[in-house]
Amino acid sequence: MLKIKKILNNNAVIVSDEGEEKIAIGPGVAFKKARNDIVNPHKVEKLFVMSENDKFQQLLTRIPIEHFTISEEIITYAEKRLETTFNEHIHIVLTDHISFAIEREQEGISLRNKLLNEIKILYRNEYEIGLWALHLIEDKLGVKMPKDEAAFIALHIHTLKVKGGDLRKTVKQTTIVRDMIQSISRRLDLSIEEDDLSYQRLLTHLRFVMDRVNHYDHHTIDEDMLLMIQTKFSSAYACASDVANEMEDLYGIVLPESELGYITLHIQRLQDQHHQKGGYSQ
Repeated sequence: MLKIKKILNNNAVIVSDEGEEKIAIGPGVAFKKARNDIVNPHKVEKLFVMSENDKFQQLLTRIPIEHFTISEEIITYAEKRLETTFNEHIHIVLTDHISFAIEREQEGISLRNKLLNEIKILYRNEYEIGLWALHLIEDKLGVKMPKDEAAFIALHIHTLKVKGGDLRKTVKQTTIVRDMIQSISRRLDLSIEEDDLSYQRLLTHLRFVMDRVNHYDHHTIDEDMLLMIQTKFSSAYACASDVANEMEDLYGIVLPESELGYITLHIQRLQDQHHQKGGYSQ
């Protein structure tokens, strides 16, 4: 039995569930209700314990109710689409982000997301959820937002689907991957197109390289194979080594020889594809 302790708005209440304080969310869950009333369980879509009750309540007092409703709809859609349950922190972080983004857009301020191209590929599902969210916001509020915002939403969703996820770490990793790609493109004088399959594979590989930094015990390459790669694809290997040195200088990341071998193979594939297309700018 869920007894109302406090009404946050028509769609969210703090309840007592057998003595435990929880937040119940659902359309109209608090409509015509008062303190100590019993919540209709059929109206409750989400019931959770939130360690940050105070922050959540503060947020709900300063944002329009429609922003909260839209955010919850996006969270529900994302959980179904990704078949996961998010960290409860998403109800604060994503709701706050979306509300601020809507207000910013209504004031004519659009932020460019410099990682848009990388996010579209690295976090494809989350980005598509972001696009879905933009359609929902336009449909509900008449606010049209740029695709850059879909990428911002994707970063939040990607981070918060992982327990203990860190948005700053996600952004930093994506930034490093972008910088590595730009460095490779610059050194080889390649014009890389985002729909290029070799580029997408390289991007995805570099994303996992970031996850493996400092954890290389289970990801090695045979020494003879590495020597063959260094010899046969010397130009691509030199590029990989130069990029690795640049990333060490910029970010303090040290990549082992085995990792350079894998990156070399991806760079070589990228070069071969551009040779076939006649894509070199020189």
